[in-house]
Amino acid sequence: MLTLGEFPPLLLRIFGPLFGLLWGSFLNVVIHRVPAGLSVVRPPSHCPACNTPIRIFDNLPVLGWLLLRGKARCCGAPISPRYPLVEATGGLLAWAILEAVVLRLPPETSMARALAIFGADLALALALVAAAFIDMEHLYIPDGISLGGAAVGLATASFRPPLTHGEAALGALGGFLLVWLPFDVLYRRLRGRTGMAMGDAKLVLLAGAWFGFSGAVLIFFAGAIQGTLAAILMYLFQGKLEDPAAVQREREAILAEIAALPPEERAAAEAELKDDPLFEEGGGGALGVRLPFGPFLALATLEYLLIGRAWLDEQLSWLW
Repeated sequence: MLTLGEFPPLLLRIFGPLFGLLWGSFLNVVIHRVPAGLSVVRPPSHCPACNTPIRIFDNLPVLGWLLLRGKARCCGAPISPRYPLVEATGGLLAWAILEAVVLRLPPETSMARALAIFGADLALALALVAAAFIDMEHLYIPDGISLGGAAVGLATASFRPPLTHGEAALGALGGFLLVWLPFDVLYRRLRGRTGMAMGDAKLVLLAGAWFGFSGAVLIFFAGAIQGTLAAILMYLFQGKLEDPAAVQREREAILAEIAALPPEERAAAEAELKDDPLFEEGGGGALGVRLPFGPFLALATLEYLLIGRAWLDEQLSWLW
C-alpha cells in the first residue's frame, strides 16, 4: 500500500491547488444559484446577462476572467471580480490544507487516508467560503451548507484524533446551544427580537461537529472578536452600516407583494412578518443593522483548521 512518505510532495503541491481551483469555479455556481432556489447542476454555466452558454475555455478558473478582461464574450456584460476571487480562494485553501494538515501527517499514513483527509477538509473549507459569501449578500446561511457540513464532520471525526464520534456529536450539540440559548431564547425575552440568527447557531454547530466543544467555543469567540473589530472599523470609516443591497431589494419586493393583497390576506401576511428576522426592527445606529456574522465564524473556523489545532497541540504538549 502506497504511503504518504513514498509519494512525491511536489505532485501534491501541483495537483492539489489545481483541484481547489476547479471546485472554486463550482463554488461560484453555488453562491449564485442556491439563494435563488436554482439547481446547481442544470442548466450548464451561462451568462447571467444574456443566458448564452459559456464556452469551456472561457470558464477556466481565474485565467478565463483574465483573458476576457472581466467582460463576457457573448454580450460584453461585466463579470464580477468575485468570480476569480472565489476560484483563487479555492486553490489557495487547497494548498494551505496540504501544507498545514496533509503533509504534516505521519509518513506511514496511507495515501488513501491522506487523500480522504484532504478531501474532507477541502469540502469544509469550500463550504465555509460559500456560507460567507451568501451570508454577506443575503444575510442567511443555507441549511444544506451548515447542517450538511456538520454531517460530514460527524462522519469523518476519526480523521481528527483524539476526537471521537461521541465527542463530535456532543460538540455539535454544545456549539448550537452556545448560541441558541443566550442569543435567541434569552435575548428575545429581554429585547423582543433575536440577537443572532439561527444560521449562525448552525454554523457553530458545524464547528463543534468538526472540532469538538472546545473548538466550537474558541471559534465562536474568535469570530465574535474579529466581527466586532470589523464592525467598528466599518462604522468609523463609513459612518453607518447598512443591510446588503440584495436584502434591501428582497425586503422591498416582499412588501410590494403584500401591499397588493386583499385587506384580510394583507393583515395576515403582515402579522407573519413580525417573526421574520428580515423585518425585525433594530435599535438604530450601528446596533440596528444585521451585520452578517457568518463570514467571521467561517474565517475563525478556517483559522482553527489551518492554525488553531496545531497551536493548541503545542500549548497542551508544553503544559503536559
